Amino acid sequence: MKRKPLLPMLPIVLVAIWLLLNDSLSVGQIVLGILLALLVTFAIAPLRPLPAWPHRLHLAIGLIFHVLHDIIRSNLAVGSIILGASRRQPRVGFMKIPLDMRDPHGLAMLTIIVTATPGTVWAGHDADSNVLTLHVLDLQDEAAWMRTIKQRYERPLMEIFE
Repeated sequence: MKRKPLLPMLPIVLVAIWLLLNDSLSVGQIVLGILLALLVTFAIAPLRPLPAWPHRLHLAIGLIFHVLHDIIRSNLAVGSIILGASRRQPRVGFMKIPLDMRDPHGLAMLTIIVTATPGTVWAGHDADSNVLTLHVLDLQDEAAWMRTIKQRYERPLMEIFE
């Protein structure tokens, strides 16, 4: 059984944002912010039938650094392709990657990571076979892409969300 956090974060974040946007810590703004945060929290509860309870959040720090490193590296690679510095045509292609992760929140994060990295696009996911179709701008080494997705992204996301 998954343990719920002691304090729901959404209302706290909403109150903080409300107070920052209003640039006031008056009692009226605090009370109004709490009321609005609770109203929004209860209003959206039916829209999220499956709550996310991440574990091992310390792993997210390492994942963030891996993703930032890969985004910077991909920006440079895509930039050199677009500007013609490499003098060769990129090998555009699709590849299929079998995934082990089933958690919808982990899959959503993997989607964000892959789409945020220049030169790659999440092209599809077959829920029955749990296979990711990935479009890559310069597909030189499929095994390297497979390792990157499976080891650098999927494995930490599984430890966080499953």
